[in-house]
Amino acid sequence: MVNRLKELREDKDLKQKDISNFLKISRQNYFRWELGEQIIPLKRLKEVSDYYKASLDYIMGLSKSNNYHEYKLNRKVIGENITKIRHKYNLSQKQLSEILNTTQSTICAYEKGKTLILTSFAYQICLTFNISLDYLCGCNDESINSISLH
Repeated sequence: MVNRLKELREDKDLKQKDISNFLKISRQNYFRWELGEQIIPLKRLKEVSDYYKASLDYIMGLSKSNNYHEYKLNRKVIGENITKIRHKYNLSQKQLSEILNTTQSTICAYEKGKTLILTSFAYQICLTFNISLDYLCGCNDESINSISLH
């Protein structure tokens, strides 16, 4: 999983401490996200996105262009979007859970908006079905429905 956290931070001449203070986390934790040793939680990723005015797709390397749109993460909307994707490809919850190597109950919890999807699962859905992470996460801009790695 590629991320542009370091690039965005350095472009603003910020130190890891500056961003970790903004996010109210340890510098070591942020450092692990930059290195890709740990995956940044989706809620934190959105906070970073809003801070830099950078799209989730751009930050996560799903797009080379930064098409930032302001929106709020909404578990129910994300769940509805997962359901739409699953139905578009005629997949059962069990089949999607197998693609993501998780349980059917996890997919059910995501679809019902009970749980915020893990970043790694959201990223895998985007790669597998060629959709935008921003779209999946609730951005209503239909122009970013599919990712562009070009």
